[in-house]
Amino acid sequence: MIVLAGVLIGIAWGITTARRRGGNRKDMAQYAAAAAIAGALLGLILTIILEKSI
Repeated sequence: MIVLAGVLIGIAWGITTARRRGGNRKDMAQYAAAAAIAGALLGLILTIILEKSI
């Protein structure tokens, strides 16, 4: 669940960043993909930390 939330937040953040910088649809897709990957990795790390601490 945390990984999925990280992906969704990353997509939203990537699209917002691309729009703010004046990008077109392809730029928004690229920023969204990169931010989604980063969000998924952060969510995975957070999930592992939480599982190990419980």
